[in-house]
Amino acid sequence: MNKQLFSSFLIFFISSLLCFGQGNTDLIAIDVKKSGKKISLGHITKLTNRDGYDNQPSFINDKQLAFSSSDQEGNFDIIIYNFETEKFTNLTKTKDQNEYSPRLTDCGLYVSAVTVEESGKQRLWLYPTNFGEPELLYDDIEPVGYYDWYDNKAAMFVLGRPNSLIYPYSKEDKLTISQNIGRTVRRQPKTSIISFIDKNTVIENDGEQSYSIKGFDIEKRKMIDLGPTKATIEDFIWLDKNHLLSSDGYSLYVRKYNENQWSKLGDLSIDGYKNISRLAYSKKLRKIIIVMDRVTD
Repeated sequence: MNKQLFSSFLIFFISSLLCFGQGNTDLIAIDVKKSGKKISLGHITKLTNRDGYDNQPSFINDKQLAFSSSDQEGNFDIIIYNFETEKFTNLTKTKDQNEYSPRLTDCGLYVSAVTVEESGKQRLWLYPTNFGEPELLYDDIEPVGYYDWYDNKAAMFVLGRPNSLIYPYSKEDKLTISQNIGRTVRRQPKTSIISFIDKNTVIENDGEQSYSIKGFDIEKRKMIDLGPTKATIEDFIWLDKNHLLSSDGYSLYVRKYNENQWSKLGDLSIDGYKNISRLAYSKKLRKIIIVMDRVTD
């Protein structure tokens, strides 16, 4: 494969990854009661309800949720939903580029997003929460797919042959943590550990295949094992320092990071929807946000 053709393939493939589930997805909020190890699911509310892409949810404070959304022209922007006012606000509204995977930065002054620029480059940009001018963060790291923050630096899934997880300790010290990783990159709360899916080894457990969730301690530069994924599902989040949340089909599952067995929280049978994918959680609001595919005729 020549260099130009491979570059075109990268742009197509990473865009496909970013838009996984694109077409008809909605955000659904679930009230949660959590007491110690016990978690129960309560009232369900649809936050979005339309044909189109509403996906990649991420809480940016105790009352606001950021997500990526497509408009009727096929442009992808970052939208902010306020749970107090029940209103949506565009953080970005661009016609020459698309924004995905919003996260709040460590300083709290920006919402970061993977931005597909007009040139086709896919890099990490910072969008001020006061709606100021955006800033390019890493001009020499691309194409970025997914990421999370530690110590004001982003651990990034970078597509290549193979794809890699990279953490830039400095301009000169860019560490490749692992290769052939899955699409979820999450910091373990209240630690210096970045968790990710290691797809190099397929685990067999009670007849079910899964990948390995690994953690890399940024401070100690040490790898640790965080147990298996739920089947080969590539979406998970942390509910707190000790517990992981994932899904499989219509069901939500939870487990402790140092245990191998996932426990079912419950099934979510919602008319017109199938397949839970991406997730978000707010301890303050006591809500889990799930993304589900709309069923089309």
